[in-house]
Order: sequence, then structure tokens, then C-alpha cells
Amino acid sequence: MTSNRARSLQPSLIRRVAEAAMSRDDVIPLWFGEGCWPTSEIAVNAANASLRAGNHFYQPNSGSPTLRDTIASYHESKYNVPIDRDRITVTASGMQGLTIVAQALVDPGDQCVVVGPTWPNIIEVLRIVGGNVHVRSLQSGESGWHLDVEALLSDITAHTQLVFINSPNNPTGWVMSAGDQQRVLDHCRRTGTWIVADDVYARLAFDADVAPSFAALASVGDQVICVNSFSKAWSMTGWRLGWITAPASLEAPFAMLNEFNIASPAGFIQAAGEAMLRNGEDEVAALRSRLATLRSLVTERLSATPGITYTEPAGAFYAFFGIGGMTDSVQCARELIERCGVGLAPGRAFGAEGEGFLRLCFAQKTDVLEAALDKLCHTVSLLGIDPEDTFPKE
Repeated sequence: MTSNRARSLQPSLIRRVAEAAMSRDDVIPLWFGEGCWPTSEIAVNAANASLRAGNHFYQPNSGSPTLRDTIASYHESKYNVPIDRDRITVTASGMQGLTIVAQALVDPGDQCVVVGPTWPNIIEVLRIVGGNVHVRSLQSGESGWHLDVEALLSDITAHTQLVFINSPNNPTGWVMSAGDQQRVLDHCRRTGTWIVADDVYARLAFDADVAPSFAALASVGDQVICVNSFSKAWSMTGWRLGWITAPASLEAPFAMLNEFNIASPAGFIQAAGEAMLRNGEDEVAALRSRLATLRSLVTERLSATPGITYTEPAGAFYAFFGIGGMTDSVQCARELIERCGVGLAPGRAFGAEGEGFLRLCFAQKTDVLEAALDKLCHTVSLLGIDPEDTFPKE
């Protein structure tokens, strides 16, 4: 018999939709949050050199000292806030970082507030450790996605253990302003609530080199944790490398949790991450420019298609859009696979707040994205959707 915890786990609706069609060569897969471009030779060469140099052994639980120092320098260069090495823990991915944060902070029954819709793993990892999760939903309007900050602050009380905010947001592309972040930080200082910020898409904001972050606002003693990853901005999804920035008081518990989970990422992978932080700025800028061009293509096509409701994302690399009258995004995603051969993620995968929407990852080669948009927009236009109709309509 498995544990109650294991039996309560729910499979990702993204994967549930994708697995039914992943083996088909007639489907264009835009369902997962992964760019199509390989990792830079900067990382590959650094990893090879590290292996040739004999870096084959266990690493310190908190991560390689040289990588931690490099992350500290990177943090200061982007946020103009110096930090010491003891505030940084290297992790095997952003997901593993979020897991040890949840394990370190949340006891069964603790109240956790999450801004949604958001990546489904966030809510699941809080539930796995016994957190009582309340979601404050972003709102969609003509000017894009926005957060009712006053409503969020009313959710956060002295009984709230943590508030989780992902900005730039997956799936909506919403970016939280520095002013709103300051309001939340001031409030959480009064309530004693931890802020856990997912900064994985911080370098993929379209109007800045780096998106606003609590990392730029927090003082040394603030209960602020920022989780980051090399996966997105540095195109290193398969390498499994990330980091946590937190108060120094958490260095020891994070190190122990790392030891009991994975010990530490492999040394040659950490060397690759270090090389990207030192020498990969041009790579990040080129990726952001490429994504901006692809975003413009998506905006042009989706905005011109009758029946589609869409607002341009301010960050990340997703189009989160609605189809008129759609009430079941999972069924809709399945129907679109059959009707036009385009694989999308259902909005309900990101929580009830995402129902009525579909997510398209546009981090693709231009010809692939154009082919997918041709198929998708043509199919939707043929449906003759009226706002009063329910998708799919024969």
C-alpha cells in the first residue's frame, strides 16, 4: 500500500494531453515549456573541460563554491544588491529548489497563498508537504493580465506561512511591477509571512534586461526567497541546474535537505552553469530578441483570428489565449490535436483559474511556429464560433 501522500498526487493535465499524441509525427508539439534551441557551446565546452579535468566526484551540499560566488556576482550585477555566498544554495533544477523550500518552510496545515494561474507543480509541491493552499487569481482584461493587489494583501494574514508569486508568469506572461512587489513586501514584513518568488523567467521580460524582482527590494533580514533556474533563459532544460537565494539562516537546513534529496548537482554541470553566467550574456540577449520576434508573429496571427481572445504577454514565451465559448480546455486541446494537429497545453492544467484558456509555447523555429499558427487559426476560423456557442462546434 502506498502512502496517502502518493495516492493523492494528480498527474499533470499537460502531460495527460501530450502523452496521447507524443508519438505522432503529424502533430506539432507546443504543449511543453521548453525552447527548441540547443544549449550554447559555452556550456558544453565548460562541461567537457570540467570532465577532462577530473571533476567526477561529490560536490558540497550547498553547491560548488565557485558557482555560488559567480551567482552572487550575477545577483549584484542585475539587482544592484550585494549578497554573500552563504545566501545561495545550488539545486538540481528550479523544481528541486521549490521542493526543498516547501520542505523547509511548510508544516501540515500551514496556510499558503499562491498567485494563479501558475505552473501546476507549484501547488502540488505545497500540497505534498501538507500545505493548505489558497489561490488568488490574476484577472484577464483588454489591457492584459493584472493582479488585484489589495485582494492579495487581504489573503495574507499573520496566519499565512508563505505567499508564492511567479513573475514573469507561466502561463499568462504577466509581469509584476516593482511597486506592487514593494507593497507585498511591506505587508509581509508586518504579517511575518515568507515570500517565495519564482524568478525562472526573470531574464525573459520583453521591455527590460531583467524583470522586477523581490531580490532587488529585500533587505538582508527579510523573509524573501527567490528560486531561479538555468533552464529557460540559458536554454539548459536538460541539464537540471538552478539556485535559491535566501536568508543566510536557511543555508544549513537547505544544505541538509539537499543532502537528503540529491546531495548536489554534478560538478561538470555546475561548471557549465558558471560559464554561462560569466560569458553567456550575449546568448541571453539573442534569445530574448528571437522570442520578441516570435511573440510579434503570434500576436499578429491570434489577434486577427475571429473567435480567439488574446493579450500579448509581457514576459516568458507563452501565448495564453481563449477560444470563444470554450468551457473545457482539456477537451478542446484534444479536439485541436485531431482537427489540426497542433498540440497545446489546456488552461485547466494551471488551476481552475486557467480554465477557458489554452497555452501555446512559441519558443520554436519560425517555420514550425508559422505552420502551427496556419493550422490553428484556420481551424478556429472554420468553426464559426459565436460567443454564445460552446467549443467544439461541429
